[in-house]
Amino acid sequence: MPVPMELSRIIITDTNRNQMIYLREIGGDRRTFPIIIGVFEATAIDRQVKGEPSLRPPTHALLVSVVEHLGGELQDVVISELKDGTYFARLRVRQDGELIEIDSRSSDAIAVAVTCDPPLPIYVNEDVLNDVLGE
Repeated sequence: MPVPMELSRIIITDTNRNQMIYLREIGGDRRTFPIIIGVFEATAIDRQVKGEPSLRPPTHALLVSVVEHLGGELQDVVISELKDGTYFARLRVRQDGELIEIDSRSSDAIAVAVTCDPPLPIYVNEDVLNDVLGE
């Protein structure tokens, strides 16, 4: 069963090319875990969360616009697997009554989630939480 999560923290540092975002469980035990992402993804997420304007649509906004213009509705994001230290995610899109799951990097899926208005729900499979937290 997927667990509802929220983006709780973004850490961007100049001293390391790997950046971090933290997801925190909504309600429940309030479990938290980090995901290491690239600087471009971290910056895109940070700018979107802060509501900083952009002269032209960034890539994640372009993706949201394409889905909407093709008649789809972004539903949510599910971080579905953890393999060899890499998180796998799915963007879930509803189109013509059908649910379509699109493979995505977790950082891109979260960037799309925070780009939507309102932001998309983010879920993490319980197995992923158990693996990352050693439960």
